Amino acid sequence: MTAVYESVLDAIGGTPLFRLARLGAGIAAPVYAKAEFLNIGGSVKDRAALSMIQAAEREGLLKPGGTIVEATSGNTGIGLAIVGRQRGYRVIAGVSDKSAPEKADILRAYGAEVVLATTSVAQEDPRHLFNVVRRLVEEIPGAWLANQYDNLANPDAHVRTTGPEIWEQTGGRVTHFVAGVGTGGTVTGTGGFLKEASGGAVTVIGADPESSSYGGGDGSPWFVESIGHFLHPETVEDRWPQAYRSEVIDSFERIPDRESLLTARRLAREEGILAGPSSGAAVAAALRVARRLGPDGLVVVLLPDSGRSYLSKVHSDGWMRAWGFLEEADGLRDLLAGTGPLVTVAADATIGEALEALRAAPGGMAPAVLARPARPFGVSATEVVGSVSRDVLTAALADGGAKPGDPLGALLGPALPTVGVGQSPAEARAVLGEARPGVSVLVDGRVAGVLPRSVLVRG
Repeated sequence: MTAVYESVLDAIGGTPLFRLARLGAGIAAPVYAKAEFLNIGGSVKDRAALSMIQAAEREGLLKPGGTIVEATSGNTGIGLAIVGRQRGYRVIAGVSDKSAPEKADILRAYGAEVVLATTSVAQEDPRHLFNVVRRLVEEIPGAWLANQYDNLANPDAHVRTTGPEIWEQTGGRVTHFVAGVGTGGTVTGTGGFLKEASGGAVTVIGADPESSSYGGGDGSPWFVESIGHFLHPETVEDRWPQAYRSEVIDSFERIPDRESLLTARRLAREEGILAGPSSGAAVAAALRVARRLGPDGLVVVLLPDSGRSYLSKVHSDGWMRAWGFLEEADGLRDLLAGTGPLVTVAADATIGEALEALRAAPGGMAPAVLARPARPFGVSATEVVGSVSRDVLTAALADGGAKPGDPLGALLGPALPTVGVGQSPAEARAVLGEARPGVSVLVDGRVAGVLPRSVLVRG
């Protein structure tokens, strides 16, 4: 019988499991996906939103006519908008400027007000999204900050609902639970419940972007939204969410961006599941885990949200090529291989240090990066703040306008335009235009090299 509800809020939770028969073909242990994108707001965050609002009402933190404020990559804000507007609250969502644009549009459709802010600065910077929303709470009478990262009603939602659902749906046969780690609420609540229900027999695995610091990465940027822990190099105090309990997670699977994104696309093409990139990361991790198990294993992987929020990103061939995640036969790989190693300098380097580094740079060019000159996972395209050539630096020293010990910043030009390694030489020349000295070539969203104008024109 088809369920009948008095309110959309009653339909939150109760999502099905789907066996990933095609992606899991040839693997002894079955892999089942918890389809959280079938929640009314399209993501697992509907559960946390309802739980946090109910707790705030019980505790008197949110009163009739009040305003809900939250910093979100999109999904929690959507859940809060649905629940909050149903209960008569004003909802303001502070959204990261790196989130897919569809998410802001969805938030507005549900009646939320959207404030865009950056997360690409130190946590102490007043421009940081978290600080922007805190100021809004201070300025608006009756405002309540949902604070999903530190709100224990977030993991509690999964202790009460998600965990018990998985236990019941598998008849207690689940042996491994895999989920991405963002605020930590989903994996902490669900994983904690499953461990307790099984007497500690269930193994909990965190799916993490390769460079995320949760799983031991350097915290540099990645391209899978809503999971991982970013660490800006200028952040003074690295604060981890209180909703996250690291002891619940037995191990991490660190998934490169390309593997995550391509797995998300495979989910749509092979399993008929249009899910987001964090679902791709989780499924990639689950498949790794399942391959190590025998037929007695049973893996449940949580798919957090729908791919409809990422049609302009992971499910767009153009976006994937532009950021170097898809490669074509007529791409730039061969030209890139002939240009020599990439040379980078920090944005706060001196002119002398830049000249020393540029001696090895093909064509005398190198991007200057905001972060450390060499992170273990390379230079993210989002960290490049400018470019400089040997000619510019030597001319500045020759005419006496600068000294070797002077800061490089004053002489930096704009960042070089970027092209993906899978784009064609003709596309690269179109981006190059009339005056630019070269282009940065991206492989998996990171700068892999610089193609000077002379190479592109000749190529």
